[in-house]
Amino acid sequence: MIESITTRDGFERLGDEWRELQGRSASNGLFLTWEWLFTWWKHLSAGRRLMILVVRRGGKPTAIAPFTVRPVSASRLLPFRAVELLGSGCAGSDYLDLILENGSETEAIREIAGHLQGLRLPLELPQVLLDSSSAGLLAASLTPMGWRATATPTNVCPFIPLAGLDWQAYVSTLGSSHRANLHRRIRGLQRIGQVRFDAVRTDAERRDALDRLIALHNARWRERGGSDAFHPREMILFHQEFSGLALRNGWLRLSVLRVGPDPVAYFYGFRHGSIHYFYQSAFDPAWNDRSVGLVAMGSAIRSALDEGALKFDLLHGGERYKYLWARQELAIGRMEIHPPLLRGWITGGAADLARAARAMGRDLLRGAGGPLA
Repeated sequence: MIESITTRDGFERLGDEWRELQGRSASNGLFLTWEWLFTWWKHLSAGRRLMILVVRRGGKPTAIAPFTVRPVSASRLLPFRAVELLGSGCAGSDYLDLILENGSETEAIREIAGHLQGLRLPLELPQVLLDSSSAGLLAASLTPMGWRATATPTNVCPFIPLAGLDWQAYVSTLGSSHRANLHRRIRGLQRIGQVRFDAVRTDAERRDALDRLIALHNARWRERGGSDAFHPREMILFHQEFSGLALRNGWLRLSVLRVGPDPVAYFYGFRHGSIHYFYQSAFDPAWNDRSVGLVAMGSAIRSALDEGALKFDLLHGGERYKYLWARQELAIGRMEIHPPLLRGWITGGAADLARAARAMGRDLLRGAGGPLA
């Protein structure tokens, strides 16, 4: 049995079942939680139509396909509706996917593919793991029906495996110049005052730290043409609400680097399961020459080690500064699956052109430094 949920109330009522299913699934990351995606839907869905497909067996969910239908857009090369994953767009949601119960994947994918075969809408699925996503199983199920599937690498997510390491062991893996610079910068701050990396504990502290981080981030990027990390206003509302949910669930890792009494840098991340995620950071420009952003990143990695996290994920973006800390990466990309109709081949051709344009943009941006460079 397959159910299509198309209303916000239906999405909200699905929360408990969603959490239980995700715990029985390999797709158990932060950006597939009901909390992240429901908050995204409230603030960032931008005219999309909800279409969450729920496969049930004996009344119990065995799969959730968190889809939306993107409306016709005159800004696109060929303006057709398309099925997307919840969380798509500018929120920075990585590792988007379907949520399938372990052991029930084959049956669930067959039902979802059959439903999509009837709709005949193209699927455009961004930010998926190219070598291990359930979206890949869906593509494999649809292609024998004449659908056309393509997968295009679009980005990388550098990460640090932390299992079996403590802080000293991890630091010893860093390049010698970076390791020396980190120690020098920490000692330099300690000569000014006591250095603390304080995690927010209360809702009032969360609101204050997030507001300050957003203000510092936007001020820094304004002179560089702006950043979409906390723009438009709906994005700020999204983070204000989700960070509150994350605090209550024990996921929030929003911390303030202080030197003496002065807050000099902010780190915004999350801990979900065994993974510590780095989402965003900001620092006081008056402390720029002290490399407080670098010290904040090191402090966050040390905190993750102290907590027993098994992985520190720097999320999408191959900025040079990330590779000062990380040596491994995961490839993410965009999966496009087009129906076997003339319109499907047309949209597939448009997708080829769009991929070429995105590749050109990546070539132009490759090598740009990040905020902690």
